[in-house]
Amino acid sequence: MPIIGSIVKRAIELRSKMPSELRKQTVDGYKAQTRVLKKLLRTAQYTHFGEYYRFSGILQQKDIISSFRERVPIHDYNAIFKNWWYRMLNGEPYVCWPGRVKYFALSSGTSESSSKHIPVTNDMLRAIKKTSIRQIFSLARYNFPVEFYERGILMLGGSTHLQYNGTYYEGDLSGITASNIPFWFQHFYKPGKRISKERKWQVKLDEIVKKAKDWDIGVIVGVPAWLQILLERIIDHYNLETIHDIWPNLSIYVHGGVSFSPYVKGFEKLLARPLTYIETYLASEGFIAYQSRPDTKSMQMILDNGLFYEFVPFNDHNFDQEGYIKPEAETLTIEQVEENKVYALLLSSSAGAWRYLIGDTIKFTDKNLCEIVITGRTKHYLNLCGEHLSQENMNRAVEMFEDDHNIEVREFTICGIKYETMFAHKWYLGTDSHIDPEMARAELDANLKKLNDDYRVERIAAIKDVIVEIHPTKVFYDWMKLHNKEGGQNKFPRVLKNQQIDKWEQYLKEYYAKE
Repeated sequence: MPIIGSIVKRAIELRSKMPSELRKQTVDGYKAQTRVLKKLLRTAQYTHFGEYYRFSGILQQKDIISSFRERVPIHDYNAIFKNWWYRMLNGEPYVCWPGRVKYFALSSGTSESSSKHIPVTNDMLRAIKKTSIRQIFSLARYNFPVEFYERGILMLGGSTHLQYNGTYYEGDLSGITASNIPFWFQHFYKPGKRISKERKWQVKLDEIVKKAKDWDIGVIVGVPAWLQILLERIIDHYNLETIHDIWPNLSIYVHGGVSFSPYVKGFEKLLARPLTYIETYLASEGFIAYQSRPDTKSMQMILDNGLFYEFVPFNDHNFDQEGYIKPEAETLTIEQVEENKVYALLLSSSAGAWRYLIGDTIKFTDKNLCEIVITGRTKHYLNLCGEHLSQENMNRAVEMFEDDHNIEVREFTICGIKYETMFAHKWYLGTDSHIDPEMARAELDANLKKLNDDYRVERIAAIKDVIVEIHPTKVFYDWMKLHNKEGGQNKFPRVLKNQQIDKWEQYLKEYYAKE
């Protein structure tokens, strides 16, 4: 019996016998959030931000949540960066959080936009580490054998060799957190320090492929698109049938940042047997949620560890057609939310984010357990004429199409365009399967009509056509490479708008003109 594995499993089992955190959050969610906000305000009351918005006065109020919402405005990235965060980049201390900010995460974002600089403080890193340990403890519910806890964990993320810019280090959050992993985790962590520092994505993949034969991997972690590319390269390099031929003990895939449903078909082809899929919600702004138990696709929100949440009903009253939040937007707290309604997420954090719109939309699947699923992005949403087409709808429509024909659509994006006197939706599917565009057009349209009543109505009234173009997957990944968004936590945007459409169309013309 592996010694380290037995020690780790025993520790996890002992921790799992302690009072259930699921039950604790069910009863005390609102109280936990109130305590978090008090601690954040108390810690930051003597910063420039805290003094400007009189945090000390808020702390004296009986209802600090209401007072906080009345005094502090909602911020999107442009607003908080223009007024506050740029000072932190210049090395000024005590702006939005005590001390000087050492790290800034370059948000994974999507390929049409430049990276955002999100502050990462030591307090935030400690909170991420604490939540990560909780997630490890939750593995006791999955009943894995002792030997599992001896296997390697391959984490495919950004470079840990961070860029120093005079007053701060910047890089992908996965690179920042990996460069701060505890010493006891080094035994399990792959690809190791040397390869993790590599900044060139293709070089990093080559190095991992070379070392793959020497590792006994039990867990893989990363964004689906890039991890799938890595597994395919390993299989091709060693002339294997499946990835289990080289890593027979591979059991778990931990994913996050993008819906996994479009990638399931491709992953299944690379495996000899099913994996346990565990979803996490580790954003650049903090570790928000993770899947804490088997037999669910939902994630449990972390309510007592450095993040205070507000939930904005995602509707026309609170957001304009471009996905920008309105200043007068209504916000709810954890006890006010309802199941199966879509909310945009605001965060206040131990990294100096205050009522900050992170751009994700979520819905509660189980309010008692504080469990959620991510439904999309506020900007990755089509509402040209009242169709209210969400990223969740798009993902599901593509998944249904894949299942019906046993094909794989690895990437896709969609845009709304003018069409005669009305509108049309234009899809771009990235696939290496042979797909008839007209068949795809008819079935995606039919699927969306089943999934979304507003879409079905507007297809009669205003959306006069649906157009589908089929492109090799390489076209999408070359676009990412062209925009320096290859690898790490980067994702292709699911919706293109305004100038993004023109740039994408121009890229396609130039791409095919070279062939």
